[in-house]
Amino acid sequence: MHEPLARAADTPRASLGRALVWIASLALAFIALWQALYSAGVTTMGFENWRPVLYAFLLWTAAVGVAQVLTRGERGKHALFVLPAVAFTVAMVIFPTFFGLYLAFTNWNLSSVAGPQFNGLDNLRSLFADAYFWNALLNMVYYVLFVLVQYTIAFGLALLLNADIKARKFFRVAFLLPFMLSPVAVSWMIGKSLMEYRFGPAATLARHLGWENPAFFTTPWIARLSIALMDAWVWIPFIMILLLAGLQAMPKEITEAAKVDGASPWQSFWQITFPLMLPVSVTAIVLKIIFQLKLADIVINVTSGGPGGATDTVSSFIFREYRDRSNVGYGTMLAEFYLVIIIIFVTLLLKFASRFMQRTN
Repeated sequence: MHEPLARAADTPRASLGRALVWIASLALAFIALWQALYSAGVTTMGFENWRPVLYAFLLWTAAVGVAQVLTRGERGKHALFVLPAVAFTVAMVIFPTFFGLYLAFTNWNLSSVAGPQFNGLDNLRSLFADAYFWNALLNMVYYVLFVLVQYTIAFGLALLLNADIKARKFFRVAFLLPFMLSPVAVSWMIGKSLMEYRFGPAATLARHLGWENPAFFTTPWIARLSIALMDAWVWIPFIMILLLAGLQAMPKEITEAAKVDGASPWQSFWQITFPLMLPVSVTAIVLKIIFQLKLADIVINVTSGGPGGATDTVSSFIFREYRDRSNVGYGTMLAEFYLVIIIIFVTLLLKFASRFMQRTN
C-alpha cells in the first residue's frame, strides 16, 4: 500500500531532476557550439576565450549531482562519490578529444596571427597525399612485429630467473634496471654515446671486428633495427616481470609430475608451461603492442626520424609537425586519424586474443 504512494511522491522530484539535466546539457552544448562557431569565424558574436564553456561545464556537473539525488534518492548520494571521477574524465579525455577533432578541420599555424581558420577537408586530403605519414605508419608495422622478438627474449629471461640459479635476486634487479630508466635517458646513454660513430664503444668494437664504417644510423634497415633494439632494451624487463609472475603462480606439482613421467625439458616447456602461460603471454603482448604504438622518445632524440624517414614513427612525425612546422591544424588531424587507427587495431587485436584464448581453453 505504501510503495505506490512513495513512488508517486518521488515522481515530481524525478521529473525535476531529469529536467535539470536536460536544461544544463542543452545550455552546455549551446555555449560550446556557439564558441566553436565564433572561433571558426562563422559568427561574429562570441566570447573572447573558452572560459564561459568551463563555467558551463562546472554548472552542468553540479546539475548532474543534484539530479542524481533528486531522481535516485539515497543511491544518488552514493553516486556523488563517482561524479568527480566522471567529471575529470569528461574534462581531461572526452572534451580534449572533441576539441582536437574541431582543430583537425582548421588551418592553424602558430606562426600566423590569424588563429585557427576552418578549412573543411583540406587537412584530410593532405594526409592521404602525405607519403611521409604513410612511411611512418609502415614503420610502425615493423616495430609492432618486433614485439614478438621482445616477447621471446623476455620469456627466456623469465624462465632463467624462475630457475634455481645462484644470485637470482641480483639478476632480477639487474634485468629490471633498464625499465627504471627514462627512454630519453636511454636514447642519450646508448644512441648518442654507446653507439656514437667516432668514439662510441660499440662503434670501436665493430671496427675491430671488421666493420669499416660502423654507422648505426645512416643505413635505413640498420637504423630501424638499432631503434628497435634500444626500445627492446627498455621494455623487455616489463614483459619479463609479467611472465615471471605467471611462472611463479604455476603449480610446481605439474612440472614435477612431467619429470617423473620422463618428459624432457623441451617437452615439459612446450606441452605444459607454454600452454598454461598463454593468458599471461597474451596480456603481456597486447600491453606491449599498445605501448609500442606510442613509440616516439628514442626516435626523436636519436635520429629525428632519419635517415630519410627510415626510423620515423607516427608519434615522432606528429611531434615534428607541431615543433618544426607549428602546424597545429594538420598535426591534430594526423593525431586524430592515428587515434582511429589505434582504436580499430586494438579492438580487433583484443577480439582476436579473446577468440584465441577460448580455442586454447
